[in-house]
This record gives sequence, C-alpha cells and structure tokens, in this order.
Amino acid sequence: MIAIGQTLPAGEFTFITAEGKQQRDTRSLFGCKRVVLFAVPGAFTPTCSNAHLPGYVVLADQLMAKGVDAICCLSVNDAFVMKAWQDAQNAGAITMLADGDGSWTRALGLAKETGAFGGVRAQRFALIANDGVVEQLFVEEPGKFEVSDAANLLSRL
Repeated sequence: MIAIGQTLPAGEFTFITAEGKQQRDTRSLFGCKRVVLFAVPGAFTPTCSNAHLPGYVVLADQLMAKGVDAICCLSVNDAFVMKAWQDAQNAGAITMLADGDGSWTRALGLAKETGAFGGVRAQRFALIANDGVVEQLFVEEPGKFEVSDAANLLSRL
C-alpha cells in the first residue's frame, strides 16, 4: 500500500467535459500542487452519494482556503459514470478520476475485490499529496466511514 512519503504512481485518467473526452496524467493532476484525493468504492452508492462526496462538495471552499489546489475523487468506474455522478451531486469543484479498469487503484495498493457484487473496487480512503508525494493518508477499515471524510482532512491541513 502507498505510504506517507511515497510518490503517487504514474497513471492516466479520462474526463468528460463540455469539450468531450479529455486525458490527463498524474503529473499534470498532482505535480507542483497540493491535492486532496479521496476514493470511494462506487459512484451512486449509498455512503458515497449520501455522505462522502457531499462532504467534499460542502467543504471545498474551506479546503481551498487552507492551501489545497485541487480536490479529486477516485472510483473504479468509467468516465461517463463519474461525469453523471458529478453532475447529479453538484460537484463541479471536484475533479472526478475514473479508474475504469482499477489499474491505478491497484498500483496504490488500495484495491479490494468485491466478487460478483462489483469486481475490483477502491477501498475507501483519503490522502493529501504535495507535488505528487503523500503527506497524509487515511484508510478506512472495511465497512467504515470515519477517517476519510472532508471534515477530518480539513482538520489536518
């Protein structure tokens, strides 16, 4: 599993914008900036939609006021699902990272296998990275939502 002091692995992400599909790599997303990254097991799932993402939407301005340059949400979903979820949640301030095949989540060492329920998914976690290096990491115990919420990260900045 990725640890404090380690560099985030290289990877590429697809985004859906008004201009269509866009590609960005980890260097352009995390390089030369301080970023909050949180991961959810799935877009449109109960805890993710009712608490996890909404917390970051509500506290986005406060996180930015504390020196965060970007807030990213990671999920093993496709870019179209992530865009639809972003729109449904009024999450325009959040960069939605679609890890369609789970390869980046696996490279982080934070993937979990859910079998027939959904296959490979991200464990619920959050981190703060500065210039692509992990400063703080909060990984939830299975089935829990206690340390990766926006209020906790805000208190750590």
